[in-house]
Amino acid sequence: MDKKQRRNFRRQAKHKKEKSKMAVIRYMILWAIVMILVYMGYGIYQEGKVKNKSSKQEHTDMILLENENVIKEETKVIKPTEPVVERYSGYKVDSRLEVPKIKLKTNVLTEYSTEGLEKCASKYYGPEANGIGNYCIAGHNYNQKNMFNHLIDLKIGDSLFLTNNKSGIVEYEIYDIYKVKPQNVEPLSQKTNGKREVTLITCVNYSKNRLVVKAAERKE
Repeated sequence: MDKKQRRNFRRQAKHKKEKSKMAVIRYMILWAIVMILVYMGYGIYQEGKVKNKSSKQEHTDMILLENENVIKEETKVIKPTEPVVERYSGYKVDSRLEVPKIKLKTNVLTEYSTEGLEKCASKYYGPEANGIGNYCIAGHNYNQKNMFNHLIDLKIGDSLFLTNNKSGIVEYEIYDIYKVKPQNVEPLSQKTNGKREVTLITCVNYSKNRLVVKAAERKE
């Protein structure tokens, strides 16, 4: 094999190698697109199973929702084995939320803010953690372990736990799951008849709706 033939051979080998590499890249891109479509399709399918709920009670001023509880019940305080941290990423922490079904464990910030929501869930409205009334928690549906992206997988009857250093751990049972428009504030209502409730809220359908998960204290 002369010099020219060797050059041609190397050129052809290099071309075949580059061609093979491009084929692999195209396959990987195609596979990624398929997985994204499958993930989006599953999310849309899950969202489609959640009922829509409308209400005449629509207002953006949360102060108008007054606490109308009239009955107070005592709750057995279970001291947490792991105390709730006082601060997380520079923000004051109010409580800790755990939802075993979807392996969610997140701090709940005391003050609701756009910046704080980027870090973890935040208290949106209501009484103190595990207090009488409707303790509302908002969180993004980002695909992160401390976010609300898997709330859509919860079912009625599933449990969640709210921990506060003052009130201890209280278990809640999910009794309703539905979607509302962003301006619908009915999920924040404090009409719980003296019961302890927790409401989880996150965005779905590209922020066109809010997914609402309602839970009440589980009684033995």
